[in-house]
Amino acid sequence: MNRSIGLGITIVFFLLIDLYFFQALKGAIRSFSVDNQRWIKIIYWVVPVVSLVAILGTFVFFPGYLSAKARTFVGTAVFLVYISKVIGSIFLLVGDIVNGIRWAGKKAMDPEGTKNVTITRSDFIAKTALAVGGTQLGLLAYGIISGAYDYRVRKVKLLLKNLPKQFEGMTIAQLSDIHSGSFYNKTAVQGGVDMLLAQKPDVVFFTGDLVNNESKELNDYFDIFKKVKAPLGVFSTLGNHDYGDYIQWDSPELKQKNLETLIQGHKMMGWDILMNENRSIKLGGEELGIIGIENWGLGGFKKNGDLKKALENTDHFTNKLLLSHDPSHWREQVLGKTNIDAAFAGHTHGMQFGVEIGDFKWSPVQYRYKEWAGLYKENEQQLYVNRGYGFLGYPGRVGILPEITIFELQRA
Repeated sequence: MNRSIGLGITIVFFLLIDLYFFQALKGAIRSFSVDNQRWIKIIYWVVPVVSLVAILGTFVFFPGYLSAKARTFVGTAVFLVYISKVIGSIFLLVGDIVNGIRWAGKKAMDPEGTKNVTITRSDFIAKTALAVGGTQLGLLAYGIISGAYDYRVRKVKLLLKNLPKQFEGMTIAQLSDIHSGSFYNKTAVQGGVDMLLAQKPDVVFFTGDLVNNESKELNDYFDIFKKVKAPLGVFSTLGNHDYGDYIQWDSPELKQKNLETLIQGHKMMGWDILMNENRSIKLGGEELGIIGIENWGLGGFKKNGDLKKALENTDHFTNKLLLSHDPSHWREQVLGKTNIDAAFAGHTHGMQFGVEIGDFKWSPVQYRYKEWAGLYKENEQQLYVNRGYGFLGYPGRVGILPEITIFELQRA
C-alpha cells in the first residue's frame, strides 16, 4: 500500500513538472508556425504518456515480465527525461520568483500603475530553462555511452610510518563497488580487469558491493572476476548492497542463503573474504596486518562491522591496513581511536556525477560524505575512498569515472 501511494505521488509530481515545463516550451516556440507549434506540443506530451505506460506496465501491472536489466533500462530512460525537466524547472522557478518579487516591489511603490499588469516570464528565462534541461539530458546520455566503462588507473604513493623495508615498493590494487548486476557489456568489464592485471599488483583489495542485491548477479561475470589474482593474495569484504536488504525476500532463510552463496562466491574466485577478522602478509620475517570488517555505515546503513573483533591479536603488526566499505566508518571508529595506519573504502561512487580537473573535484555527494573520493590524511592516519568500478541506478558516469587504484607503499 505504501509503495502504491509513493508511486502515485511520484507520478503526480512528474505530471506537475510536465505542465510547468510545458509553459516554458510554449513561450520558446511562440514565433514558430502554427503547424510546427502543434507538432512540437504533440511530441512533447507523447513522452509523458509513454513514460507513464512504461512505468506502470514495468513496475505495477507486469513486474515480473521483464528482466532486471530491462527494468533498469525503462527506469533509466524515464529518469533521464525527468531529471532534465526538474533541473530546467529550477531555473524557471528562480526566474518566476525574481519576476514576482519585482512585480510586488513595483506594486508597493505604484499600486495604480500595476493594476492591469500581469506577471510575465521573459523569453530568456524560458529558453535558458530549456537549454539547461537539454544540456543535462545530453550530459547524462553521454555518461551512459562514454563514461560507464571508461576505467581509469589512478596511482597513489601511500606513505606509512615505520613500514618495514621488506614492504617498501610493494603495490596494492584496489577495486570497489563492482555491482555486477548493473553491467551490460562483458567485453568492457573484461577490459577493465585486464587493465588491473597489466599493473601486476602484489596484492589486491576489494572493498565491497560485489552485487546489487542477489548473489546470482555474479554468475555472468564470475569467470571475469576470478581472473583477479595477485602473488600475495586478494582480500575482500562486504558492502551494504551485498546483504540483499533492498529487495523483498519470500523468507529470512532465503535472504540468509543468498548471503552465504555470495560469500562462497568470493571464496570460489580465490578471494580471501574478511568477516570481522584479520590476516597477515609475511615477507622476510616481517608482517603487514590486513584487517577486514563487514559493512558499517552511518545514515541507516547496516552496521555489521565489528572492528574490535577484527583487531584481536593484531598488536604485533608494525602497520595495519583496514578494508571497510563505507568511508563514514573511518571518522566514527578508526580515526584517533585505533592505530590503524590506512583504511580503504568505496561506497560513494562519487555519485557517478561531478567534476574533476587537476586537484579540484566536486560532486553533490560531498554534502553527504566528508570523505568521498581520493586520499585523506589526518594526523598519522589515512583513508582512501575509491570511486568505484561499476555503477548503480543511473547506468553511466559523468565526470567521476570508474577507478582502478594502484598504491605503492613507501616508508614515511
